[in-house]
Amino acid sequence: MNPEYLIHNSDEVFSPALVFYPNLIRQNIASIVQTIQDPSRLCPHVKTHKTREIVQMELQAGITMHKCATIAEAEMLAQLRVPHVVISYPLVGPNIKRLHQLVSQYPETQFATLFDSREGLNMLAEGLATVPRRVHLYLDVNVGQNRTGIVLGEEAHRLYRQAYEIPQFVVRGLHVYDGHNHQESRVEREKAVQEILGRVLNFRRMSEERGYHVEQLICGGTPTFPIWAASKTAGIICSPGTFVLHDQGYGSRYPDLPKMIPAALVVTRLISKPLPDRVTFDLGTKAIASDPPAGKRLTLLNISGEVLMQNEEHLVVQTPQSETLALGTVGYAVPTHVCPTVALHRFAYIVDNNQVTGKWEIVARDRQITV
Repeated sequence: MNPEYLIHNSDEVFSPALVFYPNLIRQNIASIVQTIQDPSRLCPHVKTHKTREIVQMELQAGITMHKCATIAEAEMLAQLRVPHVVISYPLVGPNIKRLHQLVSQYPETQFATLFDSREGLNMLAEGLATVPRRVHLYLDVNVGQNRTGIVLGEEAHRLYRQAYEIPQFVVRGLHVYDGHNHQESRVEREKAVQEILGRVLNFRRMSEERGYHVEQLICGGTPTFPIWAASKTAGIICSPGTFVLHDQGYGSRYPDLPKMIPAALVVTRLISKPLPDRVTFDLGTKAIASDPPAGKRLTLLNISGEVLMQNEEHLVVQTPQSETLALGTVGYAVPTHVCPTVALHRFAYIVDNNQVTGKWEIVARDRQITV
């Protein structure tokens, strides 16, 4: 186990508890910036951490454009005077009105959002008709995940042109998220990205021949980040998210990613020894994400064995260490999927030099701040 993870004053930490390591977070941010070289080409997703202090670290590293999925996340970014905020989620119903409020309330931030249909675009146009400043738009492109977005083709051209002609909007380009590209082979991921890029560049060429600029391409997530980052295509902005905290899911599958270290753990304690070869920790699905399936949700760094069962409040482990482990033994768990794990906690303990030094609030965990 990395010696930086040890908490010497662990008696100050109740369990189960989320723990952040700021020094490791800074290293991860620096690694991503070094890889891409130009921080203006980054648009990291705040959904991973939902935390003011990490956004401030990214701003200090020169990252001025951030992506989010909720109005609360957008407001947290605006409260920190982030220059460019992209809400990469289809806004409908009252959330359009809330975006209107954000634009009015936070004039130092340029807000952007996505569209992928005529109906959705018309709803945005109607709801933002009296917006005090123009909102930026990106056409959300379906490149194979089939979750949101429009398939590139003539209908996409017509939709892009329609948005271009609405006065309260500035159409900046395309949002190209390839979340389905999580092949462990770097070669296979590169092939998939190049196929997507070919379609995107063809759309850009045809659009600009018709007089409609496609200036920016917000591309990829964490698995395909190194491939998009290496591209020399003008206007590509990379959008990794998990890198700030990193997790076991990406760390175990993508050795070609920039050097990153898990910077968020969940601390747990041994609460029972029901059988000679079994121990139970207070680490259930209410404290660590139930994604992926049971048995693959975490890695205990300092306890060997096999996870047999996990319930809402319990984690049962079969281990040869059982006889030597005392009740109250502290376990250090790396989440397999850190983003939904963070959202389960109201705050994270902060550990510097093996000492708990304070707490950071997971501000955007809730769906509303003020707007």
